[in-house]
Order: sequence, then C-alpha cells, then structure tokens
Amino acid sequence: MQVGSLLIRDSVITNEQLDEVLAEKDRTGQRVGDILVERGWATSADLAHALAEQWNLEFVDILTTEIEPEAVKLLSETVVRRYRALPIRYLSDNLVLVAITDPTDILALDNVKLSLDVNLKFCLADPSDLERSIEQIFSQRPALRVVDEALELEAEGEERFDLTPSGEESSSAVGLVNQVILNAIKDRASDIHFEPQERYMLVRVRVDGVTRELTNVPKTMQQAVISRLKVMAELDIAERSLPQDGRSAVKLNGESIDLRVAVLPTTYGEKVVVRILQRSSTHVSLGDLGMSDQAYETFVRAVEQPFGCIVAAGPTGAGKTTTLYAALDRLNSTERVITTIEDPVEYELAGVSQIQVNSKRGLTFARGLRTILRADPDALLVGEIRDTETAEIAVQAAMTGHLVLTTVHAQTAAAAFARLQDMGIAPYMLANSINCIVSQRLVRKLCTSCRSATETTEAECAELGLDPGTPAQIYHPVGCRACDKTGYHGRTAIYEVLPVSSEIRKLIGHTTEEIHSEAVKDGMITLEQDGHRIVLEGVSSLEEVRRVAGKSL
Repeated sequence: MQVGSLLIRDSVITNEQLDEVLAEKDRTGQRVGDILVERGWATSADLAHALAEQWNLEFVDILTTEIEPEAVKLLSETVVRRYRALPIRYLSDNLVLVAITDPTDILALDNVKLSLDVNLKFCLADPSDLERSIEQIFSQRPALRVVDEALELEAEGEERFDLTPSGEESSSAVGLVNQVILNAIKDRASDIHFEPQERYMLVRVRVDGVTRELTNVPKTMQQAVISRLKVMAELDIAERSLPQDGRSAVKLNGESIDLRVAVLPTTYGEKVVVRILQRSSTHVSLGDLGMSDQAYETFVRAVEQPFGCIVAAGPTGAGKTTTLYAALDRLNSTERVITTIEDPVEYELAGVSQIQVNSKRGLTFARGLRTILRADPDALLVGEIRDTETAEIAVQAAMTGHLVLTTVHAQTAAAAFARLQDMGIAPYMLANSINCIVSQRLVRKLCTSCRSATETTEAECAELGLDPGTPAQIYHPVGCRACDKTGYHGRTAIYEVLPVSSEIRKLIGHTTEEIHSEAVKDGMITLEQDGHRIVLEGVSSLEEVRRVAGKSL
C-alpha cells in the first residue's frame, strides 16, 4: 500500500485531502509526505509509521529508546549528520540497528553500509525526533574542531609536506591525523593516544597531565590512520606484530615541534602514542619556577657550586628539563663554557652549545658525553641518564671538576640514590659527586575564572597541618568555558629539594626510607608539604595535590 492509502486507513487523512495533495504533487513535484506535514494534515511521526509499514521496517521511538554509546561510535558525526542515520544498539556481536528517516534514499543507505564493518538492520524514526537525538548526543560527545592553521611536516632534507587538509582530503585519514595533531597542539596536549577498541578507535589527549577524549575514529579508518602515522615517523607500515619507535617534526607558525611516535600491538590493532615536544626559546629563570623560599635557596646553593652533580628526579613529563634549564640560565655567562646533550633539545639557550642525540647515526648519550668532556666544558647538561655507561661517565665528570646537571626516573629525591645504584654506580661515588637532588611533579592550576572558595574542614586542617581552631580559605575546581569545563588551566610544579649533607652522604647505600627520614629531619620540605603550600596560596586544590603527590597514611 502507498503511504497515502495507509494514512487514510488509519484515519489520519481523508480521501479528499489525499486527492488535493496528489494534485499539488503533480504541479510542484513535492513529495506527498512533505505536503501533508506542511498543511498540518499529518505529523512527521504519522508519516514515519506509514513508511515503516510500507517498507516492512521496525518503527522506533528514538526519544524513549535506550541508545548504546558503543553503537553510536561506529559512525563519525559527519556521516551521521549527512545521511541522518544513527546506530542505536547492537542486536548481536556483528549486527547493529541503525535508525533512518528516508528508506527511499538508496544512495545514502549504501554509503552508510560502506562506512560500517559490521552488518546492519535499518529501522524508521520520526525525523524531528532523530534530529533532536543527534543534537543531544553530539553536543555532549567531544567533536574534532577544524583548526585552520598551516602545519608542515619537517623532513631531514629540504622537502616539506603541507599538512593542512583541503577538499576531499579533509575527510581522509591524512586529513583526520592532521586535524588531531592541530587540535592537540592548540589544546596544549603533551601526548596523543590512538587506541583501537573492539568497534572503533578512541583518540585521547593528555592535557595538564590528565587524559580526555578528543574524538573517535570509525573502525573502517583505523588502519589508514595508523599507516599515516607510521609514514610520518618513517616506520615500517607492513610490520604489525612488533613494537616500533620513530620520530617526526612539524612546524606550526614557524615554531618547530617534535613528535615522538611509539607503536604497540594490542588485541584490537596497533596502539599509537604521539608525544608532543615543543622546542622553546622562552627565557626560563629559577625565580619563575614557583619554588618555596627554602627550596629556592637550597637549590641555588647547589647550582652555584663549581663542580658536582645536580639530579632532577621524577616521572616522564614532570618538568625536570625545565628546572635544569632554569639552572643553566643562571650559570650562563661569557666566563663559562656550557654544553648540553639531549634527546631532543627542548629549549634554545643563547651562548650554550646544544647537541641532539641521534642513535641511528651512532651519536648516543655516552659517546657524545665522552666527546664533550674532551672539549673542556665548565658545566654540562645530560638530558637523561638511561644506562650504566652514561651514569658512570656523568658521575666521574662531576668528581673531576665539572658541574653536571642530569635527570633520572625516580619517585622521590631519596629514591634517586637507589636508582643510580641499580645502574651500577657505587655508593662512595655517589657520596663524592652529588650536590643536590630535586624531585618534582606538575600539578594543575585552578582556573581563576571559576574556582570556588570554602573554609577548611577539621579533617582538611589536620591534613594541611593547620590548627583546627583557625580554619583557612582554600579553593576547589568548578569548571567554565575558559577552562573547558575542567576547573583547571595550566600547571605548576611542586618540589622537594634534598641537599647532600654530611649525614646524608653517610647514609648513601642504606635504604631509601632511612635517607628520606634523615632529609626530613634536616628540614627538607616533601612533595606533599609543598603541595599543601600552593593549596593554601590558592594556586591549586587539595584534590589535585592528593592525586599527584598522594596523601600521608
């Protein structure tokens, strides 16, 4: 039966009304359903019910139906809006129910089928209700913003590739990868995670130390996206069963940005992590780091020693290199020869010779460090101690009249000694070479546009070391447009600075707990205590400090 006949049968319209509509259809070329809705003789829901019966499809009340997020993610927002087709739930592991509004648009339905790598079954929904559902879903779900910037891929030679998508390329894997990178850079992200799931690829970014969803990619585009990332990093696109590491570099508005790419096989495909390392020529000074007065004075005394080793400890992305560059900035003068060896060079400092490690060409930390020492530097920065050979050379340089600044991965300042001993450095060598160890973490700063002030509770007073009778004002995150609803914007560091006193030197080789206890006894401010300082200053929240530095048991 035709739609008009079905509507007459259901007493929605009369025979006379249908005759008028058919006459107007012949004159204007409009569809019967559109004319009926325009005249108010039928609703869009009436038409959807009739169409569902005519085409032998299920009618779904989309506003009352539970929509599965996993199903929605099978199609991109662009495809959903273009074809007005919304996956609403899984009927089985390989069958998805998709709500549509026009079963006569065969081309659109074919394109939807091609966009999915699972079988699908169509159902009919009221067009206005479907539009409302699509708006509700995608207003809550992260969408990939189109950032109109010129991004160039740097090659080792003179060749440059424009990464700004245009035309058809904007919907391809190349265009998608470009836009993800641009969005991540604009959002101040430190890394991008492309994570294959069972039915789609999740894309997350880490901003201010916390990951959040940026967008997701249909499963049909997953391998193309991974291949594009591999090509950028000059990796083997045919190898899918082994981990791979590579690097690339891009330029955004003339600024160089390094990309470190790691590929790891997982259950649902290869996961790709892209670390974003922005080279900066911004002046960094010790006074800008936000250290407490006590930590600042202790650190400056160590930096101004003519020789010895200063170690910055902490996890990846804790800001260790920034701290050491602030120290180099204080040391930098025409009277001193300063050299750095890094992977990569993160800051540009005038008057300092900077070397970037290139393992593929044989320039390792250890090999470069030996050559640097033959060039008679006064101070040198070793980007990271990763192995025994590099550790031994750095420690010996500190013992023979050089000031060495370096980093290690360790949880606390006291734990750095054990980490270096694990690399094979004897305790007596550490006792005779290390001047100071600074451990640090980055904590998010509260958004000053929306933070909320409260008085400390009795429990919070105890945690912060305050007298319960004299509560203080502290701030909590709220969330607004300025901070992207997170309550935080930007980061600052908290520190514990451990000077190697005569008592500490005697304890090197003992347990980390013993060294830490002695340092606290000598007056060292711990990471947690320094975090409480910035909470009371209104810079960050107690919740954030607990997340980063932990809470005393």
